[in-house]
Amino acid sequence: MAGESERCVMTIPDGSGYSMDHFLVPYHYRDYVDRILIPSGLIMDRVEKLAETIRHDYGNETIHLVCILKGGSAFFQDLLQRLRLFHRYHESSGVPFTFDFLRVKSYNGTESTGQCVISGADVTRFRGKHVLLVEDIIDTGNTMTQLIPLLQANEPASLKVASLLEKRTPLSCGFLADYVGFSIPDEFVIGYCLDYNDVFRDMSHICVINQTGIDQFRKPPSAPTQEEEA
Repeated sequence: MAGESERCVMTIPDGSGYSMDHFLVPYHYRDYVDRILIPSGLIMDRVEKLAETIRHDYGNETIHLVCILKGGSAFFQDLLQRLRLFHRYHESSGVPFTFDFLRVKSYNGTESTGQCVISGADVTRFRGKHVLLVEDIIDTGNTMTQLIPLLQANEPASLKVASLLEKRTPLSCGFLADYVGFSIPDEFVIGYCLDYNDVFRDMSHICVINQTGIDQFRKPPSAPTQEEEA
């Protein structure tokens, strides 16, 4: 690969955010949002910068992007679009990227279980490829510390992680992604395809859920509540 960029993360300070009066939030969610943490426009600008950094680091190598479903899908699509744009105006004869999808379950309501269950892509096909996992959020990091050894067993040429968000939590195992959009406070966030029990994925901003939202969309104890970290 061309080279390694210094890990650069944009930090969202504790307690920061924006009023819903200043941005468009779907009416059906307004009662369940505490505040907007990262507006849509800022997300887009940051994704574009991450795409430029990734393209620089990989040079002319073909990147095998692996989207972690479901929550990583919005970040994945926007990252793909910008990687495609950079490649279009860059003198290169190589294939810019290929991709696959994985489902990784590790959430129970608002808590990360740390138990990793994967399905989707045939991971044996990762052998010899420059694999870049595209994730929505690194919370405790336990999921990645379990997933990465499973994938490394298939002998990829390289294996890195790009995460839109990295949560500052005392529960962190210390795992750090290679590419990170934002370091965020230890709060449960929703929107931009991040969910709470499969709700809020359609919001364009990343927001902090309030207690009313948690109570409203909490699943009954008798129902399965495990959801993707993605």
